[in-house]
Amino acid sequence: MKEAARQARAEGRVIGFVPTMGALHAGHTALVQHAKQACAPVIASIFVNPKQFGPKEDFAKYPRTLEADSEKLSAAGVDTLFLPEAADIYPSGFRTYVTVEGLSDRLEGRSRPGHFRGVATVVLKLLEIVQPNFAYFGRKDAQQVRIISQMARDLNLDTEIVVCPIVREPDGLALSSRNAYLSADERRAATVLHRALEAAKAEIAAGTRDSHHVQTVLRKVLQAEPLATVDYVEIVDADAFEPVTRIARPCYVVLAVFVGKTRLIDNLYIEPAGASGEIDCRL
Repeated sequence: MKEAARQARAEGRVIGFVPTMGALHAGHTALVQHAKQACAPVIASIFVNPKQFGPKEDFAKYPRTLEADSEKLSAAGVDTLFLPEAADIYPSGFRTYVTVEGLSDRLEGRSRPGHFRGVATVVLKLLEIVQPNFAYFGRKDAQQVRIISQMARDLNLDTEIVVCPIVREPDGLALSSRNAYLSADERRAATVLHRALEAAKAEIAAGTRDSHHVQTVLRKVLQAEPLATVDYVEIVDADAFEPVTRIARPCYVVLAVFVGKTRLIDNLYIEPAGASGEIDCRL
């Protein structure tokens, strides 16, 4: 992989990279399409990273569908598929990790201790191996993308991190590999995340700027669904990921909700649209 990347760079080609953990869905292929608009070759990787799973999480049962994934990536126009083994990424005696301080401790970091250390470490390694000009990530994992962008800036990586829109099912559920864990009843209940975000969007569009009031609206919608258990509901600054009391600058509404035993996340991006005080909300 490193030799192929060096050759592409030497030829002056623009390398696009889509790192994945497999169990691919339309959100992943949308990232490939974004990459193809600006890059050739487009490289994708599949690596289920053990370092980002906690001891009580689902590493062993995480869906592994390599044959189907390979076909999807080929059909989407990926030029090279990188399939490293765990022993290649984490050789015997491995002891170096990446921690992005200040952004990794809250929200997902609080609920999943060590998760972002594992994410930052593997992404740095993949970027060093593939050496892409651009790397493409989905906005659904907003905190993760913010951490990766900070890491790339802080470590002077020669890769631009590109954040792409969330891809959703027709009923609004954000696409996720973990959706496969949901039973039929849970799948119906899972739309409550999108409905809660829509309620928040409507509240903000009506002029509400008090974040605590918006969170109350969110929780009311979520708590009305018997199969849903809230992990967190917060409105945070889009840069620092710290809570805000008033919506007046770029923010995220971020949710983590258990539907049955499956933990799902989603978000709404909020951005002031101009001096008029209008706000643009993007699901």
